[in-house]
Amino acid sequence: MSNYSIKDLEQLSGIKAHTLRIWEHRYNIISPKRTDTNIRTYDDQDLKLVLNISLLKDHGYKISEISKLSVEEMYQEVIKISDKQLNYPDQIHALTISMIDLDEDRFEKIISTNILQFGFENTMIHIIYPFLSRIGTLWVTGSIGPAQEHFITNLIRQKLIVAIDGQVSKQRPNGKKYMLFLPEGELHEISLLFANYIIRARYNKVVYLGQSLPFNELVFAYNVHKPDYIFSAITSVPANHEAQLYVNKLAAQFPESHLLLTGYQVVGQDIQMPENGTIVNNIDDLIRIAST
Repeated sequence: MSNYSIKDLEQLSGIKAHTLRIWEHRYNIISPKRTDTNIRTYDDQDLKLVLNISLLKDHGYKISEISKLSVEEMYQEVIKISDKQLNYPDQIHALTISMIDLDEDRFEKIISTNILQFGFENTMIHIIYPFLSRIGTLWVTGSIGPAQEHFITNLIRQKLIVAIDGQVSKQRPNGKKYMLFLPEGELHEISLLFANYIIRARYNKVVYLGQSLPFNELVFAYNVHKPDYIFSAITSVPANHEAQLYVNKLAAQFPESHLLLTGYQVVGQDIQMPENGTIVNNIDDLIRIAST
């Protein structure tokens, strides 16, 4: 079971900490534990409760009405809404709860329904990516446990692999060749897998080298394939103070290819990109490049 601060709840639910404190005193709707220094802490059940309240409020329920519902009654109302409403925020709430409960069946139902309604790419862009972004900082700070992180990321990874496997292997006449990899020690593969899907969907050729690739092996693969583009996501490795050196090394080693770099250590940082390099700030950037 994980422990959350009131700021964690605010970030995940969208409900201000000040409002949560008011509900605590006025309606006794949530009862946090307190540390020896009187700081509020919340567990998984508290987070689920706040997420459910947030979803009900977004659908016109008054907090005074919600406070009279039992936990089970509240859950049933939420299920009704998330089963029939297919707007993105509701689905992100539902995914968060399935992660907390390690509920694979619920995850499958949410994702399958949205893929049927919106298509795989739109589901990834508008639901999965905002969901991952919302909880990403909680993973880093340890507010969400490793079991929950591994559970949800592996389910998403499986969906991506199946979707890629189902793509038609076809290259348009003016399509380009992309080589995709993660630096040695980098294991956050979801963004790389989705880049693989996006690029293939635009009928380009992809050479997928996966996670944690030693630099000498990248050089070997490059000499075999001579790609037009080299794409990588630098999320945690190399660390921030080494990222610029790594970017410079890539540019110098592969001057005839264009570097496409994304990830926490690159986007929004003071990285000086070489002439043969571009920072991919978001999915729209990658879609534009892969479509050109």
